[in-house]
Amino acid sequence: MRHKYLPSFVKRRGRITSSQEANLDHLASYEINKYSQIIQAKQDFSRVVLEIGFGNGENTLALSRENPESLYIASEVYLAGIGALLGEIISNEINNILITSGDIRLLIDDVKKPIFDDVIVICPDPWPKLKHHKRRMLTNEFFKLIHPTIKDGGELFMSTDVKDYAESIEDQISLSEGFSRTDKSRYETSALTKFQRRALHEGRKIYPFSLIKS
Repeated sequence: MRHKYLPSFVKRRGRITSSQEANLDHLASYEINKYSQIIQAKQDFSRVVLEIGFGNGENTLALSRENPESLYIASEVYLAGIGALLGEIISNEINNILITSGDIRLLIDDVKKPIFDDVIVICPDPWPKLKHHKRRMLTNEFFKLIHPTIKDGGELFMSTDVKDYAESIEDQISLSEGFSRTDKSRYETSALTKFQRRALHEGRKIYPFSLIKS
């Protein structure tokens, strides 16, 4: 089967527990895959935020609790992480998180008008091998794709813990149009994900990037 986009996301099970596996049985009740579904779901909320690559959901959960007026569309491909977040949503009766589990670019491509107040991409897969760098997500092509979906003044926040990926992101930002840089972001102080904690424990720096749609 041909892909519309060069794969940047590889759907994997990961080390999944029995409880996470059981939680996945409820995914259909919390899953969102189309623009029309976002339109319907957002009616009860004042803001819509897209988080791409939520890991185990630590940051998503913290933001959803701090901002009950916001709807969070949370994207992930690791089934273990999806199962972990679903467990928290179900056990805590959280009503402002919905999950998308496919290639997020397909959902983004389906969006017809600016709908996201903010978009967050925390430490995406760095595809470290040189031959795989073309699969990295944070490129000028991605900025062009996401730009029409963000409301004017909305933020695109990104980060990586890989130095050469950070340098690549800088290069790609310099090619992009329709965004302006800002040094201040509410998301720099968000709850750390498991992957961010591991990076800091191993002595790696987190490189943040914040763009405002202009």
